[in-house]
Amino acid sequence: MAEDNSYESMLCVKPEVHVYRIPPRASNRGYRAADWKLDEPAWSGRMKITAKGKMAFIKLEDKNTGELYAQAPVEQYPGCVVEAVTDSSRYFVIRIEDGNGRHAFIGLGFADRGDSFDFNVALQDHFKWVKQEGELAKLETTQSSVPKLDLSFKEGQTIKISIGNIKKKEAGARPRPMGGGLLPPPPGTKAGAVLPPTQPVQTNAAPLLDLGSSVPAAQPSADMWGDFTSAGSNSSSDPVTSGWVQFS
Repeated sequence: MAEDNSYESMLCVKPEVHVYRIPPRASNRGYRAADWKLDEPAWSGRMKITAKGKMAFIKLEDKNTGELYAQAPVEQYPGCVVEAVTDSSRYFVIRIEDGNGRHAFIGLGFADRGDSFDFNVALQDHFKWVKQEGELAKLETTQSSVPKLDLSFKEGQTIKISIGNIKKKEAGARPRPMGGGLLPPPPGTKAGAVLPPTQPVQTNAAPLLDLGSSVPAAQPSADMWGDFTSAGSNSSSDPVTSGWVQFS
């Protein structure tokens, strides 16, 4: 990805920070904010962190006019430009430059611990992005140098595809039953064998009615009231059956 060095982005803005004059470092154990005059800051104003390409800039400006007080170019973080003190999370030592090759170390303090956290995270995120962009550029360079594999067919080139499972499936397939309601052959019958035709079973209902008597079966009367009429006409002449009561 090509870098646009003319575009400057804003990473962080804090409306109030304090600048302190710090004594020279006496040893390699680091800076301590307790050695500064914290109740007498040398300057107070607004801080901005901007990014231009891979570089980040810490700018200290007047909160009313926006006039630049000092600026610290940051090439990497953590590094020698921004260093945290050993006894507090709200104070840092930054190296400012005047553009003419001269530099100085000053103390930078935040009134709130959340502001110092945002200051730290803004620098970390920017240089994390710079690292990822560098790794991506190396990967693209490596991939462009490797010759690409050509898998396309050359002119006149053909391929042969062998499918060997189709015949096995056809040989092992069982014949499906024919239409017309016929059942499939029994399991022991070979495929293609001709079965003898099935003879229809005839049933004779006449013997079922022959109970050994020569009396013909009663035929239904054409008159649906005939049975009741005959029963009424014979009721006076038939003797009374035991167990029944006759009403006149």
